[in-house]
Amino acid sequence: MAGTKKKSESSENYLETIFILSRRLPVVRNADISSELKFKRSSVSSAVKKLKDAGQVCVSPQGYITLTETGLSAAQALYEKHTFFANWLKQLGVDPETAEEDAREMEHVISEESFSAIKSFINTL
Repeated sequence: MAGTKKKSESSENYLETIFILSRRLPVVRNADISSELKFKRSSVSSAVKKLKDAGQVCVSPQGYITLTETGLSAAQALYEKHTFFANWLKQLGVDPETAEEDAREMEHVISEESFSAIKSFINTL
């Protein structure tokens, strides 16, 4: 079970990174992901292949990586959780660097039900 969670979390990190890069760059390539995550290009290539096999990304003949509908949906959900938790923690007075690190962890472990409940509660304050 723990191995599956780590594998899933890793895939989610790649999806979220591709999403973030696609908002900043005209095209996303393995080198961009490698630079952003500070991972070896061989590790990134392997991860991107897994995401492609899972139907979450497409890779053009030029090596440009784009999210499929499924990948985009997952990446947007992760990004929403991350930004929500990071901003909330910062508002609570948590150091920005710590807030970002904690948000990265929280986005992977919280259920959609719990996230929706927390979000609704916070928005009513």
